[in-house]
Amino acid sequence: MITVYGLAGCDTVRRARAWLDAAGRTHTLHDFKHAGVPASRLDAWLDSAGWQALLNRRGSTWRRLDAAAQTRVTEAASARALMLAQPSVIKRPVVEWGDGRITVGFDPVQWGGSAR
Repeated sequence: MITVYGLAGCDTVRRARAWLDAAGRTHTLHDFKHAGVPASRLDAWLDSAGWQALLNRRGSTWRRLDAAAQTRVTEAASARALMLAQPSVIKRPVVEWGDGRITVGFDPVQWGGSAR
């Protein structure tokens, strides 16, 4: 089973889910807005992808943080705390593939091997 983590209203998550549907891949959505960020899964993502890949510094949530809050994010623990407090700073989607792999963001080329 494939689990897509993100926000249902996020355009990138919508594109990713549409791509999975077109590829005939059954998946479930874990919406951060309604179900929160599962701390144990976040730890697995941090171990797999690293905090820098998970932290979305281009998004509006990051840009709305004051400079002091941004400066405090210097390593995995501080990034984790911010991600739990403000899930929309997590780059989306985070996908847990049936084979155990984890990908961050939507990249149809990268997913070509994963979604088929």
